[in-house]
Amino acid sequence: MAERPESPLPCTSTPKSECPICKLFFPIKTIEEHVNDCLEESENICSKEAVPSPIISQEKPAQPKRVFGIFNSPSSAAKRVCRDGSSSNTPQTSAPATLAVPASSIVEIVEDNSNGTDGEQQENNGVPSNGNVPEPQSPSPHTEVAKTSWPADSNKPLAERVRPDNIEDYVGQEQVMGRNAILRKLFDSGSIPSMILWGPPGCGKTTLAHIIANRCKQNSNSMRFVSLSATSAGVNDVKEAVKVAKNESRFKRRTILFLDEIHRFNKLQQDIFLPHVESGTITLIGATTENPSFSLNSALLSRCRVIVLEKHSVESMMSILVRALPQYRAKLITDCDNNNIPNYGKSPLEPSLLISEETVRWLAETCDGDARIGLNSLQLALSVNVPTSQDAAPPKIISLEDVREGLKKSHLLYDRKGDQHYDLISALHKSIRASDDNAALYWVTRMIMSGEDPRYVCRRMIRMASEDIGMADTNALQVATATLTAVQTVGWPEADCIIAHCAVYLARAPKSREVYEAFKECRASIENWKGPMPSVPLHLRNAPTKLMKQLNYGNGYNLMHKDESGLTYMPEGLEDLRYF
Repeated sequence: MAERPESPLPCTSTPKSECPICKLFFPIKTIEEHVNDCLEESENICSKEAVPSPIISQEKPAQPKRVFGIFNSPSSAAKRVCRDGSSSNTPQTSAPATLAVPASSIVEIVEDNSNGTDGEQQENNGVPSNGNVPEPQSPSPHTEVAKTSWPADSNKPLAERVRPDNIEDYVGQEQVMGRNAILRKLFDSGSIPSMILWGPPGCGKTTLAHIIANRCKQNSNSMRFVSLSATSAGVNDVKEAVKVAKNESRFKRRTILFLDEIHRFNKLQQDIFLPHVESGTITLIGATTENPSFSLNSALLSRCRVIVLEKHSVESMMSILVRALPQYRAKLITDCDNNNIPNYGKSPLEPSLLISEETVRWLAETCDGDARIGLNSLQLALSVNVPTSQDAAPPKIISLEDVREGLKKSHLLYDRKGDQHYDLISALHKSIRASDDNAALYWVTRMIMSGEDPRYVCRRMIRMASEDIGMADTNALQVATATLTAVQTVGWPEADCIIAHCAVYLARAPKSREVYEAFKECRASIENWKGPMPSVPLHLRNAPTKLMKQLNYGNGYNLMHKDESGLTYMPEGLEDLRYF
């Protein structure tokens, strides 16, 4: 390394900071880049000057990997220490030098077996004079220890801890990922197509993407996985990912791009994917809870397969929840009776918690098929009962009564502008049309409990009263109209029984769609009429002026019944047309 000049005095015009390696002053904006270059240069010099000991094994020692972060303080000092403690160019007899840096200056992660501390030199790189390589010792404060498993008190959600890595551990969605499903066969063969995963929250969309990402790691020579979220990423992030994918494709390496919440991109932003999906530069996997028919670009849909995922069944949720119990050293028991508890003795695998099967099933039934909510509820139920003492104690039993009050069902899947909104009102309408009062009561109650606007429900029931009941019970229209007035007058929630009253009345009322069907026929005949619309017959026209009377407007009109008046009341040429 070239001899460096003595450190000049810092200039006061521009803020500068002293390099902890060469003791020179540099602008604060460039000090970090200079320190990294300076450290790399110093390390190369020390490595070339080092002479390996003949006693040590011929295997080349692994070089520590360093990641240097940003200076927390411009005035922080850092020292580059060679093994002999000097900065001279005298040949050294030690292995490559290490770095001792205060934590307040540079964040360094060293992945080696060094047991030295900051500012401390170790003779012969930690190798004793007898030449025997010591056993690995506890890592230093700056050493990043590989994670093994998440403890019970981890801040990471339980749903994330138990997320499976292999397709064999994927639970549910047998219609999509079953052994004989087409997608499963494509996945096993490595031919993953561009697809849109559409389903409600907690059904396994992100988990499926996680499994694909793990498969890409196992085949890193031919596949790579890029994950983005439309809630935080933009078009520029996608362009950068595509740019890297084009470069990787030159080396026959395929890029799979996963975009969570893809419906957050508007249709103009979604156009960025079209040429790259079509050319095969990327394989797009999008996840959405919204109907792709409305939220995604039709051109993009034509290039991707839409995979529909359903809510988890109760049995699937049971499997997911039971698999998560070991995270808290909990075991499932069929009966919470103290007399029927198995005796685990002094086994090292003795559980800390015992949870009854009915409790787990209750959690599976109240999460509405959402695995994330089910696991979070289980985490809450277990974490509040984790024993704080390490002393030997009998396992604590968690019964249904212990969690029922604290984990009441607090939500129903509903979107007032999405599919649930239209699906539920359709179910109510069809139940009333079929005179199923039981189903009508269920659907209207579910809608109002889910947060639907009660005035909207009333307006729809007014329509049902005319469309499906019609002339069979003209009072139904009055009841539905009065219901809307009552709801607006009384307010919510006192008006809940009024809405239920109206729904049951309409369901039990006699039905007649005669008027509605005739109206559709009449509308169709007018829409499909060719040529100018027929004029009104003269005897049916109004004659408020003398001129109109002179033109025979209203001439011959009488108040008699159509069978006795001798007049026609349809336009000329349509006298024989019947809508009923």
